[in-house]
Amino acid sequence: MNWFTGTAVFVLVWFLVFLVALPWGVRLADAPESGHEAGAPANPRIGLKILLTTIIACVIWVGVEYIVANDIIDFRPPDTSDSP
Repeated sequence: MNWFTGTAVFVLVWFLVFLVALPWGVRLADAPESGHEAGAPANPRIGLKILLTTIIACVIWVGVEYIVANDIIDFRPPDTSDSP
């Protein structure tokens, strides 16, 4: 994988993991203040979710890089230039 493809794969993996991590630990406010959405979380802990997302995305990306580098899953057509 070249650097551009690796970066694109990391960004996609990071974004998907972030979307999955957003609802983790969400607690609604007991008594929301006037003017606040009743369904908004009391403490969303975005910083923690971004940190966990980055760690999980790095682990997944290393796995994808290993699979691609070692041709465990190969999407390229077989080389037939050597056949008679």
